[in-house]
Amino acid sequence: MMFARTRSRAEEALYYIGGLSELAGDTIRATWRGPFESAILVAQMDQVGVRSLSIVSITSVFIGMVLALQTAYSLKEFGGSLFIGKVVSLSLVRELAPVLMSLMVGGRVGAGMTAEIGTMKVTEQIDALRALATNPVRKLVVPRVVATTLMLPLLTVVACLLGILGGLFIAVVNLHLTANFYIRSVIETVAFNDLASGIGKTFFFGFAIGLIACFNGLRTTGGADGVGRSTTATVVTASISVLIMDFFLTKLFLLFF
Repeated sequence: MMFARTRSRAEEALYYIGGLSELAGDTIRATWRGPFESAILVAQMDQVGVRSLSIVSITSVFIGMVLALQTAYSLKEFGGSLFIGKVVSLSLVRELAPVLMSLMVGGRVGAGMTAEIGTMKVTEQIDALRALATNPVRKLVVPRVVATTLMLPLLTVVACLLGILGGLFIAVVNLHLTANFYIRSVIETVAFNDLASGIGKTFFFGFAIGLIACFNGLRTTGGADGVGRSTTATVVTASISVLIMDFFLTKLFLLFF
């Protein structure tokens, strides 16, 4: 019984990965061939990027503040306050800002995309698009995947800046360091390789989040209840994918940077 259940779940996972890979290929081909509707792309970029600024800002500022406090507390016996700028900037740029921002934005944006496309699927609007000789991948998937792929790196830059400013606030107010010392230590610590590694990963995160959200939406069945299941699956799958990809991309970028 247990063996049969494990085998069934393994087959489902393989079918899922196969379908996701097929959609990825179709999306890349449709993007390469073009053209796609610029109005839809701009609307999706606004949805993914501009409307996510609030959650990115709040998360980044407080992560930077907490990181500064924890660093000062943990390294107090070793004069840890002198390393606040180095620790906060490197931690944010290389790992925390890209991953946490992708998890937060991925949950928000991915759930919305899946709910939107899933609703269209269960109400047979996608079948109507096919009946009108319109490619659903080009019409629905490409703008969303391109928008997430392009906007997540920009949001990561904003997250890094705001997180560093949050650390600056704690360094000046709580630890009584000068703003000039903190900023100088950040500039001396963060190199191009660190920025390339942190921001470069978010292109892959964005592509994966958009693709998973659209794929789960396109395979939705069962009415409103099915839309809810697909939305939950998107949040869970996208989050796990970001964490797994982060490990392998980090090892990959360490070879080059």
